[in-house]
Amino acid sequence: MRNKFNDLKNYLSEIEKQGLYLAFSGGIDSTLLLYLCKDLKVTAVTLKSVFQPEAEINEAQRICRNYNIEHIVIEYFPLENEVLVNNPKDRCYHCKKIFFSKLKEIAKGNVVIDGTNFDDTKTYRPGLRALKELGIISPFVKFQITKEEIRNYAKECGIEIFDKPSSPCLATRFPYSETLTLEKLKMAEKAESIIKAAGFEANRFRIHNDIARIEIPIRDFGAFVKKSDLIEELKKCGDFKYITLDLEDLPSGSINK
Repeated sequence: MRNKFNDLKNYLSEIEKQGLYLAFSGGIDSTLLLYLCKDLKVTAVTLKSVFQPEAEINEAQRICRNYNIEHIVIEYFPLENEVLVNNPKDRCYHCKKIFFSKLKEIAKGNVVIDGTNFDDTKTYRPGLRALKELGIISPFVKFQITKEEIRNYAKECGIEIFDKPSSPCLATRFPYSETLTLEKLKMAEKAESIIKAAGFEANRFRIHNDIARIEIPIRDFGAFVKKSDLIEELKKCGDFKYITLDLEDLPSGSINK
């Protein structure tokens, strides 16, 4: 594993040129990449929209301040885009195409990198097509570095969020083709913040009309079912007939089912 990261660091130094622009979400993948670039000329760029929980934007800003990295936040309003509002199966492609096109304009010919990892190439990720079309470099993919390797190396480097759960965009909380609204997105964001505050940091609140499906790791099931008051609090987030607990372990991309 160390050889992979040594090769990666040498590669980043080679492509630095006038500067690197990193698509920075504040998740562990892009945070480790930021850490590896902190002694290079790098600018972090974060997308701020209703698809991203406010807490994630704040976290991204905090990390950049800690590393003293220049940070640009791009504000975008996806609900003004008819394609994104209609939430098609390839929504992620259209969203990433818009964001990374804006990022490339800011970069003005400099290299743009992102934190896509090698595991991401083995699942349904329509956004990868946008990255390829725009010539975005994904260093972890280039060196076949997996999510587990990223977490392990981040831990070795003393990065405090090495075990931070993934936080995909809020649009993934709804089935494809369901019209997205600000009210629905805020509903999912609020519910997940309530569950997190109750001690279950890794969670998804999937909404299927009047049914909510909660995803948490199997290890947390016992503690969760004892929180009877939590369900009553979650019911206040929307007009739900049922709130259910998904009996599978917290999966990645379950909406693709």
